[in-house]
Amino acid sequence: MSEINKTPREIVSELDQYIIGQNDAKRSVAVALRNRYRRMQLEESMQQEATPKNILMIGPTGVGKTEIARRLARIVKAPFVKVEATKFTEVGYVGRDVESMVRDLVENAITIVEKQQYSQVYSKALKRANKRLVKVLVPGIKREQKKSGNPYDQMMNIFNQTQQAEPQEELTEEIKVNRKTILEQLEKGMLDSREVTIEIEEPKKSMPMMNNGLEQMGIDLNDTLGALTPTKKIQRTVTVKEAQELLVKEEQAKLVNEADIHTAAIKLAESSGIIFIDEIDKITSKSQQNSGEVSREGVQRDILPIVEGSQVNTKYGAIQTDHVLFIASGAFSFSKPSDLIPELQGRFPIRVELDDLTAEDFVRILTEPNNALIQQYIDLIGTENVKVIFTQEAIEKLAKIAFDVNRETDNIGARRLHTILEKLLEDLLFEAPDMQMGEITITEAYVDEKLASIAQNKDLSRYIL
Repeated sequence: MSEINKTPREIVSELDQYIIGQNDAKRSVAVALRNRYRRMQLEESMQQEATPKNILMIGPTGVGKTEIARRLARIVKAPFVKVEATKFTEVGYVGRDVESMVRDLVENAITIVEKQQYSQVYSKALKRANKRLVKVLVPGIKREQKKSGNPYDQMMNIFNQTQQAEPQEELTEEIKVNRKTILEQLEKGMLDSREVTIEIEEPKKSMPMMNNGLEQMGIDLNDTLGALTPTKKIQRTVTVKEAQELLVKEEQAKLVNEADIHTAAIKLAESSGIIFIDEIDKITSKSQQNSGEVSREGVQRDILPIVEGSQVNTKYGAIQTDHVLFIASGAFSFSKPSDLIPELQGRFPIRVELDDLTAEDFVRILTEPNNALIQQYIDLIGTENVKVIFTQEAIEKLAKIAFDVNRETDNIGARRLHTILEKLLEDLLFEAPDMQMGEITITEAYVDEKLASIAQNKDLSRYIL
């Protein structure tokens, strides 16, 4: 099971490192996650009955709704998918069907399980890859294979070129000694920058999904066509280090069982998957502009069975959505949660309202989280040997400008800080490479000079900030 045994307090503490405020929302998702761990401790018959309590987050854009869900999935290493409700269409119209969110979740789970299983066979794959690489770096004496006079054998050889056995080679004592020396150098990384030409399998080219009907049945044309197309070998000239990585991936793929990966991924998605449905307020009937559009209520009715718990076909097998955790979010500026169809409302029993961000919150967002915005810009400009220092007054002024612009124009939450910082440091980001080295202090006066006139002019701030 992928979920780590963390208490709600520990989960909130980890979320606090990246997200400022919104304590009610953090507590709700932490409890929902802990309930999954609790469910796994129950008897099997009770496990089936204890379904997750889905969450509806209500709040303006840029206050941390998506970030809470995304960070939550990272903390517990769970499969996670974020989808916009507006991208879906009701049955009978051209567009992505709602079941595609579950198929995307399974794809995410496949990536997680694949990574886990590949890491388990890494050392064995590395030995095999090094053995192949040594053969390329110190080739043996090739023996000519006798060609069969049988026309049938010759015809089969044409079709099975990719599966032909490696040509036999003769090894002299000198070649054996050289290979042993090269292997030792390879393992110590002494040959990493040397160039080598290797033969690897050609990666399968992926085509966009053309037929929505096939996608709904869980059929992937890429897989079907790929199975019919023989594997080709291609030559690539790369460094020894890159060659080693390419060959290790090939060997890892041979050492793991694909069917086991698919089964484990389906189980992982069923028990630990998190689907985040954003902009759910945009599919209420209140948001509908004219009757000619795709029915918003129709999309809600299509989402309903998935949230309730149903079986969805994927190319890896069928998945039950009964225990997938759904987190929906929306600003609900022009509508309210009660505008959703009653059945769907009932499937999101936990409602959390997220607060608007204050100027004090903006100060904390700029400075407190891991890899905070201010620190990102200091490090970016630092790569040009220019040291940037922000005074506390400058940071407070930036926060106040962001808060005022949000209040007077559209409230886009913390995203406003990205725009304001980019505008503030525009000249410095442009000039930094030519400065070579130096120290720049960003003061309150500097912020005023660059931004105050724009922030005070409503027409200008609407377009620039």
